[in-house]
Amino acid sequence: MMPITIQNKQKKIKIPSQKIQKWMKKLFTKKWGNNEKYELSILFVSDLKIQKLNRFYRGKNKPTDVLSFPLQEGGLKHLNRHIAALGDIVISVDTAKRNAQKFGKTFEEELQFLLIHGFLHLLGYDHEKSKKEEKRMQRQEKILWNILKLKI
Repeated sequence: MMPITIQNKQKKIKIPSQKIQKWMKKLFTKKWGNNEKYELSILFVSDLKIQKLNRFYRGKNKPTDVLSFPLQEGGLKHLNRHIAALGDIVISVDTAKRNAQKFGKTFEEELQFLLIHGFLHLLGYDHEKSKKEEKRMQRQEKILWNILKLKI
């Protein structure tokens, strides 16, 4: 199975690690088949920590919901055929909780959305490049939502 490392660096909210493992393996397997050769790291942090990361890496001094740090440029098509670390997804649980309330979702539904969004960034999708790329990424988000049997 696809090795997924989950680290919870905050204490406010319990993270459903086993469910997250299941979701991510399901997404990767349904979309791309054999998932044994890829690795993924997911880190759950506070708003304060993600704000520091956002400021350092993106020059934006504010918290955000999710950051992705791909280990290889170009996404999935450029990955090593034997084994590859996809990269890291960092999620602020504080922002995720606020967004869930704001958009009328459960916390788990918001986590699923952020995991999908971050995962697509690791695979080379970037909604900030252009309107065309934004639409391309939104289509993929819907496909992955459907894989998890959720409505978007």
